[in-house]
Amino acid sequence: MTGILPLARIALALALVIFSPFSAGAQDAFKDFKQLDTTAKMPKLNAFIAPGTTPPGALLHEVPMEAKLTADGQPVEDGLSWYVFSPIAGADGKLPLIASAKGGSAAFQLAPGDYFVNVSFGRAGVTKKVNVPESGAVDKQVMVLDAGGLLLNAVSGSDVRIRPDQLSFSIYSSEVRDDGERGLVMADVSPNTVVRLNAGTYHVVSEYGDVNAVIRADIQIEAGKLTEATIQHRAAQITFKLVSDAGGEAIADTAWSILTAAGDSVGESVSAFPTMVLAEGEYSAVARNKDKIYQRDFKVEAGKNTDVEVLMKDVQPQEPDSAATTVQPEPQPSAAGEPPQKSAQAPLPSYDQLVPNSGSDGADAD
Repeated sequence: MTGILPLARIALALALVIFSPFSAGAQDAFKDFKQLDTTAKMPKLNAFIAPGTTPPGALLHEVPMEAKLTADGQPVEDGLSWYVFSPIAGADGKLPLIASAKGGSAAFQLAPGDYFVNVSFGRAGVTKKVNVPESGAVDKQVMVLDAGGLLLNAVSGSDVRIRPDQLSFSIYSSEVRDDGERGLVMADVSPNTVVRLNAGTYHVVSEYGDVNAVIRADIQIEAGKLTEATIQHRAAQITFKLVSDAGGEAIADTAWSILTAAGDSVGESVSAFPTMVLAEGEYSAVARNKDKIYQRDFKVEAGKNTDVEVLMKDVQPQEPDSAATTVQPEPQPSAAGEPPQKSAQAPLPSYDQLVPNSGSDGADAD
């Protein structure tokens, strides 16, 4: 498998750029890029209170709340989702939702009692238990998300930019479960998209095309920082053509099979101009047109997109149409005046005798 190159890792090619601690400029970076799992910008909101969740005649207290990426950072002004739950599970075993809000900082009107408050910022989130007293003001609740951002991209070879529609990223937890799998955090992440995550290490899988160009990398996310990672793929885009002469027109109605040097199939297509992204290595292109099979070996070099022409003169040897037959030797005459002696060895059975009814119904032997 091809390698991955995270920052400060010898012989690897993952370029990792970490911006300065989260500031007003870094906050803008989070807003400027297309966001995942967020809503349009909203002003500060008072929470929605679920009907029937406030006891009749209860004295409500305003509970102001704000969230920060780091303990010493500035409050997040947009993109937050707030949820307030009762700590007592309902008949369905779930905690009842008491109130919710979206936007930046929020102020909830809550009756005295205990609550669980959850705030999320993209895929980053934190939960806190809050007590509302019978009397007196309630201090502002500050939730520290301990979160940062991740922006992913990739190149082919040393610096060949890959079209965004040919790239896809999946983000997994770094820990491997007992079943040998990792927990999926987010799938099908597009390049140049800021993903908000809790601080920690994540396992990122980058897929270039849909054949075998896959790279894996472990990336560290720091709270209050935007981490930009560029993954290097050792692959290239190859277009195949079956032609009668070099540089000629591609022949239509051609079925293609692409094999590794070990003979394993990695891709198939029925097209005059199939294009596939292949990991660096040696392959064979097999083209089938009408009753003929043509083949050519080729090599893929990272970042070198190219055409592979298979000439119609590169036809594979055909298997014989009929099975070989055994020729019995003629009986040899004995001494003069005596009739020829038959061989004591019985003649070998024919193919039809070995395989009864072969060819009677036209089915293959296997």
